[in-house]
Amino acid sequence: MTGPMTAATTWQSQPHAIVERDGVRYTLLGTAHVSRVSVEAVEDAIGSGAFDAVAVELDAQRLQAISDPDALAKLNLVDVIRKGRVALFAANLALAAYQRRLAEQLGIEPGAELKHAVTLANARDLPVALIDRDVGLTFKRASRKLGFFGRMKLVGSLLGGLMASDELGEDEIEKLKEGDMLESSFGEFAKSSPELYDTIIAERDRYMAAKLREDAGNAREVLAVVGAGHLAGLARHLADDTQPPAQTLTELEHAPPGRSLKWVMSLITLMILAMIAWGYYQGGAELGRQLVKEWVVITAGFAALGAAAALSHPLGILAAAIAAPLKPIRPPGISPGLFSGLVEAWIRKPSYNDFLSLRDDAGTVRGWYRNRVSRTLLSFLLANIGSSIGVWVAGLRIAGKVLS
Repeated sequence: MTGPMTAATTWQSQPHAIVERDGVRYTLLGTAHVSRVSVEAVEDAIGSGAFDAVAVELDAQRLQAISDPDALAKLNLVDVIRKGRVALFAANLALAAYQRRLAEQLGIEPGAELKHAVTLANARDLPVALIDRDVGLTFKRASRKLGFFGRMKLVGSLLGGLMASDELGEDEIEKLKEGDMLESSFGEFAKSSPELYDTIIAERDRYMAAKLREDAGNAREVLAVVGAGHLAGLARHLADDTQPPAQTLTELEHAPPGRSLKWVMSLITLMILAMIAWGYYQGGAELGRQLVKEWVVITAGFAALGAAAALSHPLGILAAAIAAPLKPIRPPGISPGLFSGLVEAWIRKPSYNDFLSLRDDAGTVRGWYRNRVSRTLLSFLLANIGSSIGVWVAGLRIAGKVLS
């Protein structure tokens, strides 16, 4: 962590860029999200009285997270499960756990300079613009640009950061000072995946440049507080982009359609049903019943195993087992994990303390199973994984019997 600012140090001595466009002078102040110097630089800049508007590298959700420590305690977990936002919530939880590790090691909350900028601007009645893209949309676009194995690596990177208990090395801390919080939370995968880098860094540079132009309003001197890793790209897009801001924002707020995994699973299910029908036609009722039994037992069994691996309540395990064989007639989005998670949340309703301790508990495997919120997430995720494995295994078994 960088040392304290001296009396002679001003925000001008920190990384910054100035772009003048459309009658507005944008001062981009590059900060380190884990540095006290950055907090003091922000205070110096806003305290100078030179700016009539302030913009920060935050979206509404992240601002709430750093401003309200009890934000997670106000979450409606049933709504998260019912609306299919479990993966997004788990990703946000991984980011929160990573930030907690940094705070404990460095003695400063990551993003403290952004929070301080908002507080100081509000105190001076200066307009505040949240210029970063919604973190959930960024996760969604990143996920949908990756193939199946890319998504698995993404999940692995998030879980690796979530479960790590050792302190960050000096090299990692120095890279974080020069980089981006989201990029760092994805670990090594962010460095080796062009699709992920483009979504979490390059796209956000474009997005923030467009958002600055759109939100400038009547301001003529705008201070934008952003991570140092965005400084060069943001300045370039702010100076050079010719596309209307609204058009750029619409483009970058659109979640592209996911790759064909769901269609593949649906196609496999249809093929399995066709093989069962062929079994009835060729081998009679006895073979048909045997194939149906294979389907029910295998898909139910693997879904139940997944829920059991999450230490779900017995009724949650039963719910996953009942829902799994019904895949051919279930509406899209209604999964075994949905039933297992809802049963878990209903029977073992998380307490207020479970939400408050969620960030700490999410840092260890034992904590995930102890905390009722995270265990509900595990019930959802592992039951669905088990169900998907069951479909493949059942398909191979049925194909073997039909073709033999």
